[in-house]
Amino acid sequence: MELKKIYDYRNIIEKVNKDSIAEELGIKPNDILLSINGEKVKDIIDYKFLISDDYIEVEIEKEEGEVWILEIEKDFDEDLGIVFTNPLIDKAKSCRNKCIFCFIDQLPPNMRETLYFKDDDSRLSFLQGNFITLTNMAEEEIDRIIKYRLSPINISVHTTNPELRVKMLNNKNAGKILSILQRFKEADIKVNCQIVLVPEVNDGKELERTLKDLSNLYPSVESVAVVPVGLTKYRENLHKIIPYNRQRAMELLYLIRKEQDGFLKKMGTRFVFASDEFYALTEEPLPDYEEYEGFPQLENGVGLLRTFDNSIDEELRKIDDKIEINKKYIIATGTLAEDFLNRIKDKIMGKFSGLDIKVVAIENNFFGKSITVSGLITGQDIISQLKEYKDIDGIIIPKSMLRADSNVFLDDLTVEDIENRLKVRITPMEVSGKDLIDLFKRT
Repeated sequence: MELKKIYDYRNIIEKVNKDSIAEELGIKPNDILLSINGEKVKDIIDYKFLISDDYIEVEIEKEEGEVWILEIEKDFDEDLGIVFTNPLIDKAKSCRNKCIFCFIDQLPPNMRETLYFKDDDSRLSFLQGNFITLTNMAEEEIDRIIKYRLSPINISVHTTNPELRVKMLNNKNAGKILSILQRFKEADIKVNCQIVLVPEVNDGKELERTLKDLSNLYPSVESVAVVPVGLTKYRENLHKIIPYNRQRAMELLYLIRKEQDGFLKKMGTRFVFASDEFYALTEEPLPDYEEYEGFPQLENGVGLLRTFDNSIDEELRKIDDKIEINKKYIIATGTLAEDFLNRIKDKIMGKFSGLDIKVVAIENNFFGKSITVSGLITGQDIISQLKEYKDIDGIIIPKSMLRADSNVFLDDLTVEDIENRLKVRITPMEVSGKDLIDLFKRT
């Protein structure tokens, strides 16, 4: 995550929402929140907790230096409509681990500073869905999660074997994971877990052990996602890791299906889900829509391809007669999704006469060809690999290639930079069948 003003920890107000309580009271951008009910506001969690009552007293320092005390009557849990320059109202807590698989440790030098920041902050987990390890927290922070009922939170478990987790995370506190999760269960805190799987380290019997331990914490632990380790070409002097290949991925999917069958009989839920990368790597059919049980870890790449496929089918069923257009598009993707998107392309072209779609898999020269997902494609790789294509009407890219809420790629090139170089319109899109079909309908 990139905090907008990561080094400014004062409660500076950046925006006041229209028609909000704050706007009605005359609170303005650049005002500073000093206290609520006489208490200093430590961070955004304190803020949300303190404003929940139906009567509060808010102390504001105006930009000119004047201090206001505002008595506010409102509905219980009603927000004031304030957005802060730093979304946490505090310094984000960083990770001090040296995980053997850490992706940030595999970044090349001279990228923008915020990309090298390792967050391990429970507040970001609660607010934005970030995964945390629970290894960089003082006891009081664990107590605070329970006190404020920060639920659900997302936790990177990787293994429940204490000795192995200490080795994998290179943190002496990492072995306490099960005792903390047990406390969360007793407090009815909901948890989604992630396992970054490293071949011959935490897979096989170790994975079976981890899944058994986590299933004993159900329903507090609601779901587990298993994702493959990502390896860039910048791993000099780092732990030697074997990459996933088709055979290893097949073995993993077999194990996951076996575990799912057991959990389904025992608990009525499949509980553990393999990420889309394993299915793409093996070319195994995706599970049916219903087998994802509501897609609890969609943001973790679990079921994204299935939801997209279903939404494409749903939109195409609405088209009775072929739509005639004469346009040529490129869909740029990572190498992992090439075959999947070619199947999607064929479905779409069957409903549009004269539509020419070419799926182009962009090899990741920036991070290394072992990186196959779309979200890590850079602008410079797109330019170098699409410059040969002429006379096209547009290039479609997934928004995951861009920094959140921006048009900037990981290498700081922008969508406009690529448009200027390739002389063609670039359309970033969510992974949405409706958005894609609507684009072609509008053409």
